[in-house]
Amino acid sequence: MKYAYFRLPLVARMLLIGGLMIVVFGWVIHVIEPNTYRSFFDGVWWAIVTAATVGYGDFVPKTLTGKLVAISLILVGTSFLSAYFAALSASAVSKENTLLEGELPYTKEGHIVIVGWNERTRELLRQLTERQPLASFVIIDETLTKLPIANKNIHFIKGNPTYDSVLQKANIAKAKMAVITADPHKHETEADMSSILTLVAMKGLHPTLYTIVEILTAQQAANAKRAGADEMIQTNALASFSFIHTIQSPGFSTMFEQFLHSSQESYLQIVEVPDEMIGRTFRESCQALIEDRVLPIGIVRGEASLLNPSPDFVLMPHDRLFVVKR
Repeated sequence: MKYAYFRLPLVARMLLIGGLMIVVFGWVIHVIEPNTYRSFFDGVWWAIVTAATVGYGDFVPKTLTGKLVAISLILVGTSFLSAYFAALSASAVSKENTLLEGELPYTKEGHIVIVGWNERTRELLRQLTERQPLASFVIIDETLTKLPIANKNIHFIKGNPTYDSVLQKANIAKAKMAVITADPHKHETEADMSSILTLVAMKGLHPTLYTIVEILTAQQAANAKRAGADEMIQTNALASFSFIHTIQSPGFSTMFEQFLHSSQESYLQIVEVPDEMIGRTFRESCQALIEDRVLPIGIVRGEASLLNPSPDFVLMPHDRLFVVKR
């Protein structure tokens, strides 16, 4: 029992001591002046208001002994309360610093873990917090010194994301999804290897976790898939795509950038095919959805993705539509 007490936080221990002090003084004054303090509760009430406010005047000791007890309670109570609130303030400041410095474990669930801090992460969080204001995010990074974004739904864990202890601080076992970004401070191949190692560590603690991994080199894409990546973002391939189409069609990059930075109400999305459209052609689905300002541009069937399919392509159960939705 004694050891359990000393394992409690300082604020909790002081609260227990304060409660015991109130009970003792309340019982003592009730015993000394039973005519004034007719019940034990009256004594406790008097002890509380005397320690906190130096009394309301509803109960006043009449005897010399009672007044000496009151003086002792005022002196002890004032000192104790000052120490208690000082400890409470120090505890709050300490917890805030621990949070800012990435040392406070995350205890909630259903969050999205994002590994690595860079401009892509900053932009990703900016857009996600606008579109999903109630979602929670945990950043894991070993180069940051403090939480980079002041947002109540963003938590920071400092450390190497390949370490189990760091992933457990991020509560990876209860996470909904993880996004692993490439480390901009490393060579491309080394950055990919680090991302894959982080992926393996995450899958070891949470095998069903949905993971999105940024891969820089085409050679490591297969390894990321073998390691369990559910989806891969090949940054260099996307950049090459933009360059090639801009060379072939000047002005493409401008339009593409405008699309990427368009209003948050307009975005690419994969949606389930409505039941009423199953068995109908892609042309018919386009005609029906365009009226709702939804533009189908492709079909996802199993692992295959078809962009701009034949107008006579028939939609089947479990198909999904790749659309521009506004």
